[in-house]
Amino acid sequence: MAAETHSRPSWKQRPEGGSPAMIRLILAIARSGGRGAARLCLYPIVAYFLAMRGAERRASRAWLSRVHGRPASLWAVARHIHTFSATILDRVFLLGGRMEVFDIDVQGLEHLEALVDQGRGALLFGSHLGSFDALRVLSRRRPGLQVRIVLDRGQNPVLTEVFDSLDPALAAGVIDGGQPGPVIALEIQHALQQGALVALLVDRVHGHEETVSVPFVGTPARLPLTPWRLALALHAPVLLCFGLYRGGNRYDLRFEPFLDPQQTPPPGRSGRAEWLRQQVAAYAVRLEHHARDAEYNWFNFFDFWNDDDATSPTTGPAAPAAGPAAGVRDDAAGGGRDRAGA
Repeated sequence: MAAETHSRPSWKQRPEGGSPAMIRLILAIARSGGRGAARLCLYPIVAYFLAMRGAERRASRAWLSRVHGRPASLWAVARHIHTFSATILDRVFLLGGRMEVFDIDVQGLEHLEALVDQGRGALLFGSHLGSFDALRVLSRRRPGLQVRIVLDRGQNPVLTEVFDSLDPALAAGVIDGGQPGPVIALEIQHALQQGALVALLVDRVHGHEETVSVPFVGTPARLPLTPWRLALALHAPVLLCFGLYRGGNRYDLRFEPFLDPQQTPPPGRSGRAEWLRQQVAAYAVRLEHHARDAEYNWFNFFDFWNDDDATSPTTGPAAPAAGPAAGVRDDAAGGGRDRAGA
């Protein structure tokens, strides 16, 4: 199936939810009163989004109706928004190093540790499903481990400023996804050469980026090709990472080996294009598996299947935005022209 250039990602056009003053107030409550007191703030936040943010409310209902196979109730939508808000709040404690307040079950870490023990860098491909910040547990399991995150700092500036203040060391290692694509690609390459883990979210389309249509939750959806071209061009191993919130203080952190750099596409443009499509399709299968298992963790609060409509619902309540590096030269992976799309 041929790739298409996807433009006007509508999820980027939605404003942040919540005023800077409100966000800082909740942060102050979290710091002074602890997680239990701060979680009480989630109820008025959910009520606000149910009453005032129709785009997110409709997107939530559409997703839950799709994944459940029946119309979603308002209660289900409220639970969905509460789950999202809870993971955003938990970033305060995860980034603040308060790991003791969480019960995090980790599976598949041996795959990542095998690469680290060899001094090899790797790409960690995540999604807007659950909490990517659960990766913070790695710093406790492997002190000194480098984790570089690709993050568009300009997408949610207030939250970015707040979270940077909680973990300045992690913030210093962020690769800004708002830079030109070739600059991002070079920074990722340098980090991998230093043996770092580079984490990025690969389920959303950024700018004028080439995509491919693959089955996802019953309907073809367009997913970006850039991350997979990047992995191919840099000869980097790829692991999938899912940090699923299970309610209360419980998270499941799952690592899955996905792509070995020894796997290479067949020669020729058509063979390479089909190989890339197969990687994206296989990723969509794993994303769907975890999305069905933890449906309230789906934090793409927009029409994921028709995101070329600039008027459609988009980002969720102050959703953090991370995305793939783009501008990877197609000829670096075997031929063609530049594609910029971060």
